[in-house]
Amino acid sequence: MAADKLESTQTVDPGQTMIINLGPQHPSTHGVLRVRLELDGERVVHAEPVVGYLHTGFEKTAENLTYQQCNTITDRLDYLAPMTNNLAYVLAVEKLLGVEVPKRAQYIRVLFAELTRVASHLVWLGTHVMDLGAMSLFFYTMREREVILDLIEDAAGVRMNPSYFRIGGLAYDLPAGFHEKVHEFVKDFPRWMKSYRHLFEGNPLINERLEGIATITQEQALAWSVTGPNLRATGLPIDLRKDEPYSSYEDFDFDVPVRTGADAYARFWVRVDEIYEAMKIIEQAIDKITPTGPYTSSDRKISLPPRDEIYGNMEALIHQFKLVTQGFVVPAGEVYQAVEGPRGEMGFYIVSDGGTKPYRWRARTPSFYNLQTMPLMCKDGLVADVITAIGSIDIMLGDVDK
Repeated sequence: MAADKLESTQTVDPGQTMIINLGPQHPSTHGVLRVRLELDGERVVHAEPVVGYLHTGFEKTAENLTYQQCNTITDRLDYLAPMTNNLAYVLAVEKLLGVEVPKRAQYIRVLFAELTRVASHLVWLGTHVMDLGAMSLFFYTMREREVILDLIEDAAGVRMNPSYFRIGGLAYDLPAGFHEKVHEFVKDFPRWMKSYRHLFEGNPLINERLEGIATITQEQALAWSVTGPNLRATGLPIDLRKDEPYSSYEDFDFDVPVRTGADAYARFWVRVDEIYEAMKIIEQAIDKITPTGPYTSSDRKISLPPRDEIYGNMEALIHQFKLVTQGFVVPAGEVYQAVEGPRGEMGFYIVSDGGTKPYRWRARTPSFYNLQTMPLMCKDGLVADVITAIGSIDIMLGDVDK
């Protein structure tokens, strides 16, 4: 367990420091991250995150795909929150197209975006507490995450990287019995959260590893473009779902959790509180979603014909073939659209030259920006606190090495 922070009251002789690497294979770095540490004994003089080990090149890959094919790329940016990535992207293209999405489809999108948020925070909660030395909670959070993945699989057909949100609406309608399964999940979740809190609330191991550790000021957070729970833990209630509502979030009642400690402890509790708020939205959303109704746009320029038409109508079959193989034309223009993901602002800047593929496709991923604060958090702390800092930022390296 990390001791109290050491005070840096004396000048460090450069010749007396030691350079070591943390990673890139270290299991506590939540992905393939290397941290170059300069140490004066146990005290961190400087911590430099070294990224790029995933070598993805998503942005350039997307510029060689049709707009609908690009959707599969968004799943793999933050692979713990694919639905919120999908949502940001499809909203951006829909702005360029001027497409109106049915209200029912908007509510379904909200439902899955919040289920994704809870699932992502559960992974963070289990792994972060395990990093701090308490293992039991990880098994419980993974158990409950499986329930959410089962719901996603029921609707999308796959558990991860579902590409369920499509330009114009959704890939499929909700399956029979889905409402009942969500209601059952909502009913059981408070009991699960109570058991979680029994393990970490007031736990001296957790508190001593988090309180006063890895602090950044509100000014520093804003200067480094930090968003999401990391920013709200400095006291700023900035949340795009409230400030710039999208997909009918204005129809939902929820609060934006904030803390003022600006340390790992504050970031911990902001995310825990956000789980409760996400569950409030999920409960409202499933009540708003009617059992039947349109789940995609009626604009045939972008939406696939109904399957029964394809079987009996040659024109519908040809139209479906052309949409799948060639894509659809998007009017020339540029757009930026962002959503509030589990880790902060997830946005896409897209430039269209009037063709079927984006001319420029850029992802504004939250982890890429949030990770830049790591040197500030780790300076003058202990080596053990570096692990706390990384976990408290809640990075996703697919989000960083895009």
